[in-house]
Amino acid sequence: GGIKMEPLVGIIIGSDSDLGVMSKTAEILDKLEIPYEFSIISAHRTPDRMYEYARQARKRGLKAIIAGAGGAAHVPGMVAAMTTVPVIGVPIQAKALDGMDALFSICQMPPGIPVATVAINGALNAGILAAKIIATNDEALADRLEAYATNMKETVEKKAATDTEKVIGVKTKSGKVFKADAVKIIIKNDSHKLKITKHVYHITTT
Repeated sequence: GGIKMEPLVGIIIGSDSDLGVMSKTAEILDKLEIPYEFSIISAHRTPDRMYEYARQARKRGLKAIIAGAGGAAHVPGMVAAMTTVPVIGVPIQAKALDGMDALFSICQMPPGIPVATVAINGALNAGILAAKIIATNDEALADRLEAYATNMKETVEKKAATDTEKVIGVKTKSGKVFKADAVKIIIKNDSHKLKITKHVYHITTT
């Protein structure tokens, strides 16, 4: 059962070969509980389909469109030219020019027709950016984005603490070296700050 929600984000791919990259967009939108749709649209092979999709996007209630494209990568720009819905472009890495062709094609838009371009294969960030656009008018989603950011921060901090415990020794400004078994105790002490420089861990008192 359950109520089927209308999509707020439209994900466009040029062919099913782009699914591997663009699935990251779907995963983050699922995590943030944002309904979305997947469409295969080629600017060159299905131009009429692209035209209809772009023209109907706003009327259908889409709040953001994420278009992944490789090579000539015309879909993001052409869709942006035909709708007021914000378009986010994901340059997809291809073998010939390593994704640089798509990157330049998507980001070099003329004045008046912007496409927000993320990194090559940056499908995850495209999803987060779409979420942030929608969250400007959705407090519950904004809270979920904050929770996601907090979880990411805690994950990094936990990994940093674990990695620190693996070092052979820690050298302080006074020159004293603490062996690895002592590091765990030191970094848990709130009166110390851990500073990492050139893979040498310096501990200084506050």
